Amino acid sequence: MAKLSANYEVVYIIDPAQGEEGIAATVARFRTLCEQNGSNVEVEEWGTRRLAYPIDYKTEGYYVLMSFTSDPSFPKELDRVLGITEGVMRSLIVLKGE
Repeated sequence: MAKLSANYEVVYIIDPAQGEEGIAATVARFRTLCEQNGSNVEVEEWGTRRLAYPIDYKTEGYYVLMSFTSDPSFPKELDRVLGITEGVMRSLIVLKGE
């Protein structure tokens, strides 16, 4: 039997060159997207941190951890949107253990 919903975590890194307003808008956009397509949305902003290796010659990024519950089809769409969003340097979505 297929699962109706599952718990997911996503970590994404935003380019800090967007400034505080740009970062806040990006975080709000993904929070809203998750609230529309899932439930139990929790956002934890880790802030600006040094990257383990340079990405596009940048050495720092703004890290955001987000947890949510949704049906299994939504994370694929979220990954697509994260990939095409200007200013998102990297992202990773994982299924949390039960």
